Amino acid sequence: MALTPPPHTTTEEEQQHNSNNGCHMNLALSHNCTGEPQANLSAVINHYVHTLNHFNLRNLGYPGNQNFNYDALAPLLQFHLNNAGDPFVGTGCSLNSTSFEVSVLDWFANLWNIQKDKYWGCVTTGGTEANLHAILVGREQFPDGILYTSEDSHYSIFKIARMYRMQCVKVRTFVSGEIDCADLKASLLHHKDKPAIINLNIGTTMKGAVDNVDLVIKTLEETGFSRDRFYIHCDGALFGIMLPFFKAAPKVISFEKPIGSVSVSGHKFLGCPIPCGVVITRSKYMNASSRDATITGSRCGHAPIFLWYAIKKKGSIGIQNEVENCIANARYLHNRLSDAGIGAMLNEHSNIVVFERPLDHQFSRRWSLACQGNIAHVVVMQHVTIQMLDSFVTEFLHKRATWFEDYGSFQPLCIAEEVGAANCSCSMHN
Repeated sequence: MALTPPPHTTTEEEQQHNSNNGCHMNLALSHNCTGEPQANLSAVINHYVHTLNHFNLRNLGYPGNQNFNYDALAPLLQFHLNNAGDPFVGTGCSLNSTSFEVSVLDWFANLWNIQKDKYWGCVTTGGTEANLHAILVGREQFPDGILYTSEDSHYSIFKIARMYRMQCVKVRTFVSGEIDCADLKASLLHHKDKPAIINLNIGTTMKGAVDNVDLVIKTLEETGFSRDRFYIHCDGALFGIMLPFFKAAPKVISFEKPIGSVSVSGHKFLGCPIPCGVVITRSKYMNASSRDATITGSRCGHAPIFLWYAIKKKGSIGIQNEVENCIANARYLHNRLSDAGIGAMLNEHSNIVVFERPLDHQFSRRWSLACQGNIAHVVVMQHVTIQMLDSFVTEFLHKRATWFEDYGSFQPLCIAEEVGAANCSCSMHN
């Protein structure tokens, strides 16, 4: 029997905070000749801060680290900082932070094993722009190349394929979310006459699966693609920073392998109030084109300083401790859900816990859960505490019991198709 979400009665607290995004804050802009008094503006902002603090208490489903403090950088907000163009070329405007940007890029280049004189990169507006740039580099090398990416890839990859009018082949994945190299091999053989531009996921968005870079390279070699006929981009939005600092994880990202580029989202693991990203590619790919190869031209000069500050303040040991703590807390959540009879999955070396989707939309919204089909996930970031996870599981179990009252018996959703029979707790697979 298909289960449908029961009607939800919104609590007074939920009604109050759901309305805080606009109607109680007087956000409408009017043609006020004298301007708004500062006291009124401060009241609106303070009200909004209160709202954000409320939502942040249950911010579980999205990979943004909220555990940061950049008060020391407040004096920089009195300056407009514009890193226009290539960070290595310089600009005529002195109000820029390209020296900070290059320091950040050098750090990532070292993290991913490419020499300073062998790479090019920039700080972007986020992971999507970083992917946009990386795949453009691949397209410039192979104008007639076919883009291969798994069905679990971030939606930006498919959007980029449409924007660049590239032929895109969607490759099947295993239940874990990892790319199926047997299916990739079949697709490569079918299109053997054209070069391959391959997007690999170093942590898929929904399940946190890591594509096997070495196996993909082996698959390319077995299908007759020499190194001058393929380009590999690694989308490491969240895990691109995490995995190098997790001792138990293999070395996945390295330019010592025949990869062409790597991208990450700066605001995810490092934590930043401004969305930003980083892309690193081989400098030899850039020498054939204009050195101002940035997508946007003008770029935020504050973002590189936030990233520089976070890396400097944490240090390698601090980042490593945060990685291990997030993964340990994710395992704690997975165990709690499994012990409570809730179908759940956690990939190895991952901080993304996948479980059966709550049937109450308001509950999912209250905890900011990301949902897809019959599953949802929690991304255990630095701000997610054990107390927060305990509160979530307790409330989930309490609410979950009421969702099945109309059916006369407790019937958990079947999520075997999404996470495998071993991770499903429905009556058929328990």
